[in-house]
Amino acid sequence: MSTLKTRQNDADVSNFIMDFATTEQKQKDSFELIELMKETTGCEPRMWGESIIGFGQYHYKSERSRQEGDWPLLGFSPRKAAISLYVYSGCAGQEDLLKDLGKFKMGKACIYIKKLEDIDQQQLKILMKSTVEFLKNKYPDNC
Repeated sequence: MSTLKTRQNDADVSNFIMDFATTEQKQKDSFELIELMKETTGCEPRMWGESIIGFGQYHYKSERSRQEGDWPLLGFSPRKAAISLYVYSGCAGQEDLLKDLGKFKMGKACIYIKKLEDIDQQQLKILMKSTVEFLKNKYPDNC
């Protein structure tokens, strides 16, 4: 079984943002996202791999394969093309929340935004809370 490369580490989050976020807007949005995610999870930001800022963690085991690993409850990355938000679990009700979220693109489980003001932050908070609740219920011994 392969080992996940994206693991929690002790790299400095603020330094990462200042070095990695390519615009002042992405830096500003990153620090705002940190506050939103800290408030939602009650966890401090930690680096995951080289480019993801995560909050909290849980240990998952795939129901379809032998893959397992640790992953943050919530996270984001201020990538060059867009800010990647790891806040979506696909649990009941989240599709409806996406309808009022604002301007974004969707990957399989990732939401991509150009800037934070493009989305409704209240909807984002509700989405994040539903993801955290879902993960804590699904993996109660790990969060």
